Amino acid sequence: MTDEVKQEQAEQETAENTAEETAVAEAEEQVQEETTAEEQAAEERKETMTHVYSGDVEGEVYNLEDLQRPSDEYSDDEYNEMVDMYEDTLNEIEEKEIVHGRVVSVDEKYVVVDIGFKSEGIIQVNEFSNEALEAMEPGDEVEVFLDRVEDKEGQLILSRRKADILKAWEKIEASHDDGDIIEGYIKRRIKGGMVVDVLGIDAFLPGSQIDVRPVRDFDAYVGKTMEFQVVKLNMAAENVVVSHRALIESDLEEQREEILETIEAGQVLEGAVKNITDFGVFIDLGGVDGLLHITDLSWGRVDDPHEIVQLDQRMNVAVIDFDEKSKRVSLGLKQLQPHPWDAINEKFPEGNKVQGRVVSIADYGAFIELEKGVEGLIHISEMSWTQHIKHPSQLVEKDDIVECIVLNINEEEKKISLGVKQLEDDPWADILDRFPVGSKHTGVVRNLTNFGVFVELEPGIDGLIHVSDLSWTEKVDHPNEVVDKDQEIEVVILGVDFDNRRITLGHKQVEDNPWKQYAEEYAPGNTVEGEVVKTTDKGVFVKLPLGAEAFLSYAKSTEAEYKEGDKVEDAFVLNFDEGNKNIELSQLDSDKNKAKKAKKKVESANTETGAPTLGEMSGLAALKKDMEEKEKAEAQKKADAAKAKKKEAEDEAKAEETEDESSDEEE
Repeated sequence: MTDEVKQEQAEQETAENTAEETAVAEAEEQVQEETTAEEQAAEERKETMTHVYSGDVEGEVYNLEDLQRPSDEYSDDEYNEMVDMYEDTLNEIEEKEIVHGRVVSVDEKYVVVDIGFKSEGIIQVNEFSNEALEAMEPGDEVEVFLDRVEDKEGQLILSRRKADILKAWEKIEASHDDGDIIEGYIKRRIKGGMVVDVLGIDAFLPGSQIDVRPVRDFDAYVGKTMEFQVVKLNMAAENVVVSHRALIESDLEEQREEILETIEAGQVLEGAVKNITDFGVFIDLGGVDGLLHITDLSWGRVDDPHEIVQLDQRMNVAVIDFDEKSKRVSLGLKQLQPHPWDAINEKFPEGNKVQGRVVSIADYGAFIELEKGVEGLIHISEMSWTQHIKHPSQLVEKDDIVECIVLNINEEEKKISLGVKQLEDDPWADILDRFPVGSKHTGVVRNLTNFGVFVELEPGIDGLIHVSDLSWTEKVDHPNEVVDKDQEIEVVILGVDFDNRRITLGHKQVEDNPWKQYAEEYAPGNTVEGEVVKTTDKGVFVKLPLGAEAFLSYAKSTEAEYKEGDKVEDAFVLNFDEGNKNIELSQLDSDKNKAKKAKKKVESANTETGAPTLGEMSGLAALKKDMEEKEKAEAQKKADAAKAKKKEAEDEAKAEETEDESSDEEE
């Protein structure tokens, strides 16, 4: 192992020595190359510096005194004359002005111009238009702006662009002062107006100064060349405002004066829609604006003028009025059309069925547009035969198309009465045939009130049971004590009011009046017995055998207290009041004498007043029957009249249909 290690160390030392020798050789070679490069550079510098001034003088030498000394070749006069001639070739020029020059040469980058100064000026070609450059030749005269006589390098500074701008401002100023017309190119749209290129200067054209009419599409003017008038100029701020409207107005002024001199009411003129508002339309008559109010657009209702006209639309209008002081012109469009009420009876005869659109709804009815300018009213009372309509909106809505009957036409007031219920048969025309007085029917309770019960006899036909006609025996404070809503109930027709379309009903009349029998059975002094059905602090209510209820006061009772269901015996009738449906009882012996006196008093009263005999009672019954028959006959008469009217209308309708069919056959 030791020999191997020694051998490896020897090899490593040999390798390191070889690497050091190689590095030294490379370094020496690099130094030699650098030395050779420096020597070559020194030789090149020597060759380059051979043309540099070395201080040696060649040829004749002149100093300042020699130059200032007069020449021997010219006399003083000749010298001064030559100086004057040279100075004459030079122009008197000032900076910041436009001067005339002559083109000396033109190349790809510059145009050399001689303005008569001691040196020539150069202008970049991009300051000239392509057309000018193509046509430009040496010797051509050009106008340029003398910016500076000399710059740092002694160069004459000229500008063609500044000359064009200065000339443009001079023209704009002259146009503003003299009111001359100039042309401009509309470059783009900005907020509030447009940017116009006027002779290379950006001017502002307000939106209101483009035309006498409101401009709706500004973009349509971009890219157009138009004539303008300078209305505002601020040279210091470089602010120019132009107007095209001013030129139009000046052209229209003469036309306006001519129209105002000849205009009068009744004329028909042609104009264009200039502006549309909520209240009307402004019409341009050619320099004169007139107002076409919304009410004069059409004979019919107009909610929005856009329904009739459009912007820039040309139309004929009639002059309604002209105010010479204010120069206001009122126009009309509907006046050029026939009045819709002409021959109104021929278009809408009474009794005919018509169709229209609901245009307005009021509390008292609905307005129906039969045609433009012709409206009729369906009164709320003419909407239904049977329904109790509180507001027309229960049946119709705005813009609904409805059918109706023409009831009446008032040409003077231009009013038409219409009806919807007339499209159906009147259920009251034969009401007595279906519901004669005294007949019994079954109905449904539809509504309860403090004063009675409304009962539906059939759809649309209601009658009223008064609270006093609900029961013969019970005292009814409110109908809900006896009946409930939607309950079926038997009723008797007590009366029919054809004019007011009311039917009077009775429920207790279904049965005979028991109080006639009660008057005999429960006369004062008669002994009765019954059952307690209700107790109070002051007494009890006793149910008697025939169904009547009597009141027994504790003050008139032999018992200190009763309970419901207890039997009451040994009682007698103390007082009987048929009118108030009241029966009082007593159990005290002391009241028997009072009862006897009350009975005698009743009997004597009947004798003195002539209590009706059987014959008299039969006579009263006959009289009552006669009155009922007269009432029934009168109601029947009205019903028959309604039927006849209905039949007459049907016959007229059939006759008109026959005439129409015959006229169609003839055609």
